[in-house]
Amino acid sequence: MSFPRYPTYKDSGVEWLGEVPELWAVIEARREFAFLTSGSRGWAEYYSDKGPIFLRIGNLTRDSIRIDMQDIQRVSPPPGVEGDRTQVSSGDVLFSITAYLGSVAVVPQGLERAYVSQHVCLARLTGRRLLPEWLAYSVLSSTGKAYLESESYGGTKVQLSLDDIKSFPLPLPSLDEQRALTSLLDRETAKIDALIAEQQRLIELLQEKRQAVISHAVTKGLNPEAPMKDSGVEWLGEVPEHWTLKRLKHLSPSLTVGIVVNPSEYISDEGLPFIYGGDIREGVIDWENSRRISPALSDKQPKTRLRAGDLLMVRVGAPGITAVVPTQCEGGNCASVMLIRQGHFSSQWLCFALNTRIVRFQVEVVQYGAAQEQFNISHAVNFWLPVPPRQEQDCIAAFLASEHEKAQGLILEAHNAVSLLQERRSALISAAVTGQIDVRGLVPEASAA
Repeated sequence: MSFPRYPTYKDSGVEWLGEVPELWAVIEARREFAFLTSGSRGWAEYYSDKGPIFLRIGNLTRDSIRIDMQDIQRVSPPPGVEGDRTQVSSGDVLFSITAYLGSVAVVPQGLERAYVSQHVCLARLTGRRLLPEWLAYSVLSSTGKAYLESESYGGTKVQLSLDDIKSFPLPLPSLDEQRALTSLLDRETAKIDALIAEQQRLIELLQEKRQAVISHAVTKGLNPEAPMKDSGVEWLGEVPEHWTLKRLKHLSPSLTVGIVVNPSEYISDEGLPFIYGGDIREGVIDWENSRRISPALSDKQPKTRLRAGDLLMVRVGAPGITAVVPTQCEGGNCASVMLIRQGHFSSQWLCFALNTRIVRFQVEVVQYGAAQEQFNISHAVNFWLPVPPRQEQDCIAAFLASEHEKAQGLILEAHNAVSLLQERRSALISAAVTGQIDVRGLVPEASAA
C-alpha cells in the first residue's frame, strides 16, 4: 500500500524529527497528558496468586501498543493513596522509564482493575487534541525512541526522568487525521504481526523437524530395512540389531571437568581460546569471542588442554548443550564445562547424539539448581547412548551435517523475513507519526466536516 505525501512541509524545530506537514503543530506531551508518578517500590510483598493485575515492563513491548498479557503478575494492592495513585484506567498510556526504552502500551477498554510497577510511567489524557494511541505510536516510532534514548541517563541501567517524558515532542495533526492514521497503523501492523507470527511458527516447525531427523538417525540409523531389537531402555525403545548400547564413560577414553578453581586467574589479554559454557551453542563453539589463556598457562593444565575433535558439554546454565572442539581451539583450555576426549568414534556423530532428546532427557533427570541448572560429571559418565559401528557413525554424521545445513538455510531465510517485516512495520509507524504519508482521503466526510 502506498500513500501520497502532504503538499507542503515545514521544519518541526526538533532536530531528530525533521520536517512535518505545514498544518501540523509540535507540542510537548505535558500539554495534553498528566504524567502520574510511576508505581511504588516494594510491591513484591503484595504479590498474590489472585487479585488485580500488576503491570510491569515485561508487559510492554517495543513493537506494539497492546499490553502483552502472557506473563501477568497479580497483587493484593495496599489500601489508600498508594494503591489509588498507581491504578490504571482505560486509555492510559504506559511506557518504560528504565531499560527497554520505547516500550509502550495503551490500556484497553474492559481491562480489569490493574496497577503499575515503579518502572512504568502512567500518562493520562487531560486535553482534547490528542488520542492516547497517537502518543503511543509516537513513542513507538524510530524518532520517538531516538528522543527517549537521547534523554536517558545511567550506565548499566538506563532510565528516564519524569520531566524528560513530559517534554516528549509530539507532532500534532487534527483529531480526524490522528484517527485515520492510528486506524491505518492498527490495521497494517496487525497484518504485519500476523506474517511475523507465521514466520516464527515456520522457524519452530523447521527446528522441530531438524531435531526429529537427528533423533531418528542417531537412534534408528539410516537404513529403514535394518532389523531392530529392544534396547532394554524404556525411553529409548528399539535400535538396530547390530548396534550396541554403551555408557558415555565406556565410549570416551577420558571425561573431566574444565578448570574449576579460580579459572579467572588464567585469563590473559591474548593467547589461545579459553572456553566457558557461555561460548558453547548446539554444535558450535564461539572461539573468536571467547576469553583467552596464554599457551604457558594452558600447558600448566594438561588435563583440560583442548585437542581438535574433543567435545565440550555445558554443565551450568544450559546443561547438556554440546559442540566439537575445532582446530582453532587446539592447545587452548576450558573452564567448568565437561570435556569429552576424542576416542574411537566420530566426534560429529557423538555431538549430534548428545544434543538429542535421548541425552537431554538423561540430563534433566539428574540436573539440579533453581537459579542455575547444572549436573555433576559423576552422573554424566553414566549417560546411555546407542552406538553404531564406526563406518555407520561417519555416514550418519555426514547425512545429518547435510540436513542441518539445509534446515539452517531455511531457518535463516525465515529469520531474514522476520527482520524485513519488523523494519517495514517500524518504517510505517515512523512515516505515519511524522506526516510522511497523507491519509486525509481516508477520513470520513462527516468526520472531516
